Amino acid sequence: MHSYLRAIGFSEIKNTRDMQQICNVIMSHPTERYFTQMEQNLELMEVRRDFADGMGICMIGECNEKKEFHLLHYFPYLKGSYETWEENLVINKRIDSDTYTGMCDDIRLGVSLIFFLQNVVPFVEWRRKGQIPEKDVPVVLSALSLEGKIILGTQVNEFSREKGRIEQKKKNHLIAEARKGNQEAINTLTLEDIDSFSMINRRVKKEDVYSIVASSFVPYGSESDNYSILGTIMEYSYMTNSLTGEEVCRLSIECNDLIFDLCINAKDLYGVPMVGRRFKGNIWMQGFIDFK
Repeated sequence: MHSYLRAIGFSEIKNTRDMQQICNVIMSHPTERYFTQMEQNLELMEVRRDFADGMGICMIGECNEKKEFHLLHYFPYLKGSYETWEENLVINKRIDSDTYTGMCDDIRLGVSLIFFLQNVVPFVEWRRKGQIPEKDVPVVLSALSLEGKIILGTQVNEFSREKGRIEQKKKNHLIAEARKGNQEAINTLTLEDIDSFSMINRRVKKEDVYSIVASSFVPYGSESDNYSILGTIMEYSYMTNSLTGEEVCRLSIECNDLIFDLCINAKDLYGVPMVGRRFKGNIWMQGFIDFK
């Protein structure tokens, strides 16, 4: 059983038999269906079923000439609503399954962003044609979480927020220059890191660390597409899984200047979400690439 099924409202699935019943529902009443030719008389098929707005399960398998579907794997998904543009995108096949991950260097995060690829069939089709883009690729990010908590936001007025955006843009420019080997940019970033370290050491003696650090985005665990985040809630809403009736919370998170949607089971969320408050938890990052 996929561990993140709980995040989209399937917390009561106990065994393979329960999952098989859900797969039958998906095959009988799919929301979307995609396929591409693989070998002679063999197609790769992607079948999706939404159980709430933009939230559901995707099944990927092979379909033979008799239209018999052989399931390869499945995964829960959440369709994001915020598009971001990524450069130097690389898509790799995972070793343990017929799934793919996207990787790109995102200056805003300070780490390589790795996400689970949601739309496998379009990627396979474009790869077969040799038309995979690498630069300025539109990606819609989303995430699923199994546990999280709501904490208070930082007291920042609009002037300070705008000042922070300007400083972040300057830092992103310095990082880009430093990657090109600009020694002056490297020295400037080093001095800024020293100043930040001194400031944190001075303030942490009297303040809580979450009043100093507004957001964070850190790799988590052994899986490359898992992260531990702290981000500000921009929007939130509650959805109901149409099959199980479980309530799911959808959050729009701004984290290190990156905006994405996040889905978590309401009973796994500790605290009351509100705009301006922050979400702290571990996530599984997903991405939908617009190959068109």
